Amino acid sequence: MAWFRKEKKPKEAAERQVTIPEGLWIKCDDCKEIVYRKEVAQNLNVCPKCGYHFRIGARERFEQLFDEKTYKEFATNIRSGDPLEFRDTKRYRDRLKVYEQRVGKGDAVLCAEGKLDGMGVVICAMEYNFMGGSMGSVVGEKITQAIERAIDKKEPLIIVSTSGGARMQEGILSLMQMAKISAALARLADADLPFISVLTDPTTGGVTASYAMLGDLNIAEPKALIGFAGPRVIEQTIRQTLPEGFQRAEFLVEHGMVDLITPRSLMKPTLARFLRIFCPK
Repeated sequence: MAWFRKEKKPKEAAERQVTIPEGLWIKCDDCKEIVYRKEVAQNLNVCPKCGYHFRIGARERFEQLFDEKTYKEFATNIRSGDPLEFRDTKRYRDRLKVYEQRVGKGDAVLCAEGKLDGMGVVICAMEYNFMGGSMGSVVGEKITQAIERAIDKKEPLIIVSTSGGARMQEGILSLMQMAKISAALARLADADLPFISVLTDPTTGGVTASYAMLGDLNIAEPKALIGFAGPRVIEQTIRQTLPEGFQRAEFLVEHGMVDLITPRSLMKPTLARFLRIFCPK
C-alpha cells in the first residue's frame, strides 16, 4: 500500500519548455570565462572579467570615435575586379559576392569624415570580417582617396588597422598598394598634416609592412597581435623558440615599435589629446 501519492504535473506544464535565446552568452578568447553578451556590448566589446578586446566592425569603430556617432562615408562605390581570374576552391568573384552579402558593400576598409571631439578628421577603419581585412586594390585606392581628401580639407588622418595582410587573390596588384599608400602618406607629411595609426588585433602582413607602422604616432590596443609573419612561421624559419608575448602590443612597446597602448575606453580622448598637440590651430 502506498502511503504517498505522487501528484502528476499538469500536461501543459510538462510540455512547456524554457527556451534560452541563442547568442545570449559569449566565451572570452583570453580568460575563457562565459560572459553576458549584452554586458560585453555595453563595455565597448571588452571583456568585463579580464579586459580582453574583442574584434569589432568598421562602422562600430566609427560610432565610438566620431562625435554623436555622426559621420559621412565616402568612396563607397569602388568594387574589386578579378584581373587574374583567380580560382581556388571557389572563384574570386563569387567569393566577393558572398562577403558582400554577409558583411555589406565596401570591401575590407571603410572611409568616413566627421568630427572627433569637435575637430574635423578623416578616419579609415578596416573590416576584418571581409576576407580577413585583406589588402587588395580596392583597399589601396580607398585609403589613397582618404589621404587625398585629408590633404584637400587640411584635416588629420587616422587609420584603424586590423588585417591578415595582402590579398593573395590579386597577386602583385595587392602588393603594389603598399607603395601606393606609402607614397600618398609622404604627400600628407609634406602638407604638415598628422597621421595617427591605430593597430588592433590582428595587424599583420603587408599592412604592418607599410602604412600601419608609418604613423606619426602608432597606438595599439592591449594584447593586439602585430607583426609581419606569424609566430609559427618565424619559429620554423629561425628554428628557435620565441619569447613569451612575442608580437603582442606590450612586447612591441617595450622594444620601441609602438608608441603606446591605449584601451578602447580611452581611445577617443587619447586621439583628441594628440590631435590637439599636432594641430594646435
